[in-house]
Amino acid sequence: MADITMCSGKGCRVKDKCYRFTANKNEFRQSYFTKPPINVKDNVLICDYFWGKCSSNIIEEIFKTN
Repeated sequence: MADITMCSGKGCRVKDKCYRFTANKNEFRQSYFTKPPINVKDNVLICDYFWGKCSSNIIEEIFKTN
């Protein structure tokens, strides 16, 4: 079980690379963000809570959001 705030990944195209989405969940006691903490700025998807293999906490997706 991951003792972190998990993310549902709804609307996020990089969710499969984020630990907050892929970590093992506890079916009885697991906290989640109320809504995924993603924002769109200049057609770029940004998440300040992304937890991946890179050193940056901000991931900018190269695909347009439309």
